[in-house]
Amino acid sequence: MLAMSYRMDRRSFIIAGGLTALASTRVLGANDTLRVGVIGAGGRMGDLLNAADRVGGYQIVAVSDVYGPRRDAVKLRSNGAATTHLNYHEVLEQQLDAVLIASPDHWHVRMAVDALAAGKDVYLEKPVTHTLEEGATLTRAVRSSKQILQCGMQQRSWSHFRDAVDLIQGGSLGRVPQVRTYWWQNYLAGGARKVVDTQALDWKQWLGGAPDQPFSEEKFYLWRWYWNFGGGAMTDLFTHWIDVVHWAMKSDQPRDAQMLGDKYIFEQWDCPDTVQAALRYPGFDVVYEGMMGSSIDDGGLDFRGTEATLKLNRSGFSVFHEGVAGKDNPVVKAESFRDGTIDHMKNFFDCIRSRKEPNAPVETGVAAARAGHIANLAYHRGAHVAWPPKSSA
Repeated sequence: MLAMSYRMDRRSFIIAGGLTALASTRVLGANDTLRVGVIGAGGRMGDLLNAADRVGGYQIVAVSDVYGPRRDAVKLRSNGAATTHLNYHEVLEQQLDAVLIASPDHWHVRMAVDALAAGKDVYLEKPVTHTLEEGATLTRAVRSSKQILQCGMQQRSWSHFRDAVDLIQGGSLGRVPQVRTYWWQNYLAGGARKVVDTQALDWKQWLGGAPDQPFSEEKFYLWRWYWNFGGGAMTDLFTHWIDVVHWAMKSDQPRDAQMLGDKYIFEQWDCPDTVQAALRYPGFDVVYEGMMGSSIDDGGLDFRGTEATLKLNRSGFSVFHEGVAGKDNPVVKAESFRDGTIDHMKNFFDCIRSRKEPNAPVETGVAAARAGHIANLAYHRGAHVAWPPKSSA
């Protein structure tokens, strides 16, 4: 039965002391400044660098982006110290301890594998893969190297998410046969975008391995909603939540999936803007719903157990006990005090020095992306999809 009070005393895993970085070109002490390269300098990279600034102890040595103004912005941020490069391989040739990668999804695995091969530790934004097949490629590259790779699943370092997982795994909710996940965002409310200076953009390099196609400002800014570059809501948003489910429920591969998706609002997108999905895991089901023209309720998860329900989002969590009078009053409540990306970046920086496993190792990111890919596969086929697929032999 759930305790009526819960002491919030979770401490982050802080690695102290200076140890030899096994695969690095230099010995790192606890107070040494980390030399970092930036690959992909768009909006999300700005968030990562803001978090890194809060952690401290690093300097930007080099930046690569196919769009000149973004390279220049990072150079300015480094007080002019960072070298700028169109080709990310030139960043990997620098004397670096690590790289941060926040390119569009279709570049993630290629860039990460190249960085690992160059002896760099890697912070790789989610989803870590763009296709199902890339999961094995990325995992093999990490595990055959001596490098650290932290997946951008920042909930793994976010204190109240860690406390919520402790409660779930401790049995406080009873048996949990159903988890509801959701995320609503309003793309209709987006402000005016800056006009892209196409003379400062290498569009062909931006496309990379994607099919050749004319420049599109819509695709440049909203690439997540086009199959050539992203995977829609299931890899952009659902990936975060299903990672928390995998973590809490100690199960990371669905047995089958179904998905309804429609383009009711943004007909120009490839990916659906309105989604209902269901995935079955051994002993429990996970549902997801989202729509990109409404932001009321934002995003979150409900772990519905036989004894209690835990409602969780990035602001905190609440636990509601079955059979307790006043069901609107939680018996446990916790609030978030800062963005978990800060502690996630700190964990990455700590692991660069200690060579310890990070909070979000490659297997967690691959599994989270895989669940989204499987749901998208069901959408493309217009049918229920069993996993793993049965052999045709």
